[in-house]
Amino acid sequence: MKVKTARLTMRPFEQDDFADTFAIYQRADVCRYLLHEPWTTENAQAAFTKKIQAQQLTQETSLQIAVCLQETVIGGISVFYTEMRETLEIGYVFHPAYSGKGLATEALRTVITELFQEYTVHRIQAILDKRNQASEKICLRLGMRKEGDFKEDFWNKGEWSDTLVYGILAKEWQNETIRTNR
Repeated sequence: MKVKTARLTMRPFEQDDFADTFAIYQRADVCRYLLHEPWTTENAQAAFTKKIQAQQLTQETSLQIAVCLQETVIGGISVFYTEMRETLEIGYVFHPAYSGKGLATEALRTVITELFQEYTVHRIQAILDKRNQASEKICLRLGMRKEGDFKEDFWNKGEWSDTLVYGILAKEWQNETIRTNR
């Protein structure tokens, strides 16, 4: 997948993206709500190689998308099929230096539109740690519906956390896109 907006380019990760990507994932504040710890010099290359290899979305493989502002990777979007028929899960990470500018929303709106247009997808969901209020705000700006609010259902990094599930159907996305483009 390669798509552009007025400000951003979303494309597969490339080898030259390592330094920018490491700058994002080595941060404890970025990884706080992720399933893994911050990248270190010892494990970063192996983790980054997995991103480079995930360039096609299939039932068996995820798609890893670099979000670039000019030539700088400012974030990443992960997409994979769930066990439910025609359902994708989307995850996203952005460098905090670029927050508050609408870039994450812009990137995700474009990628979600592309996913609904290019794949046979009935529904897209985002599953997030409830403490990640910035991520929840993005889901709301995208017109996603809160479908679940699970209390202390996930053990991660030595503590229980609450989980939120947001989702949107293809038919809802089409209506949301029509409304936001007017």
